[in-house]
Amino acid sequence: MSSRVEAGDRRSRSPEDRDNGRRPDMRRVVYRETHSTRAAVAIAAAVLVTVFAAYGLLEAAVHAIGQPAWLIEPQVAAQRIVALPAGITPLLLGAIGAVVAMVGLVFLLNGILPGRRARHLLSSHAPGRPAVVVDDEVIASSLARRARLAANVTPEQVMVVVSQRQVLVNVRPTSGVPVDEGTVLSAIQDELDQMALDPSPAARVNVAPSGVVGA
Repeated sequence: MSSRVEAGDRRSRSPEDRDNGRRPDMRRVVYRETHSTRAAVAIAAAVLVTVFAAYGLLEAAVHAIGQPAWLIEPQVAAQRIVALPAGITPLLLGAIGAVVAMVGLVFLLNGILPGRRARHLLSSHAPGRPAVVVDDEVIASSLARRARLAANVTPEQVMVVVSQRQVLVNVRPTSGVPVDEGTVLSAIQDELDQMALDPSPAARVNVAPSGVVGA
């Protein structure tokens, strides 16, 4: 009796309910599309560690069988490191320290910073619909068109820079034709409101003091 009821329940479930267990986590998918991977940095770090470990093991094995070192014996290398900065010029020591510091800073920043890609999520999609991720270049192109129409200038006179938290619109007016900064800003803000980007950037408009000769 119970098996029949369970079978009936499975038949009565909608396809959406049956597919819930197989659907990917949308938040994880969106995160992967909007954030860069750390795979390249992790592989580089693993390769460096592996190379140094293999070299150290090789030098130790060569020293253990009484053969001459390939580059430098481990004991000699350790003694030279302990004796620093003796035996090395300050300029070379500073250059080596700067290179090591830069490499360490690159790994540190890749581990701390969020590593976001130049993309935004359109948060206006209806629940249950697929999420839409848009490149910042596409957003900048749409905003540049809206700013060009609001300022009544040519496409070459508008440049839009889109970042995660800010949209910067640079407009060069035509000589003798003033551009209302408030009108352009209002048009850009209206376009951003329609896009409903996530994260939502703040808009800023810069009108150049000098104009260009109109065609």
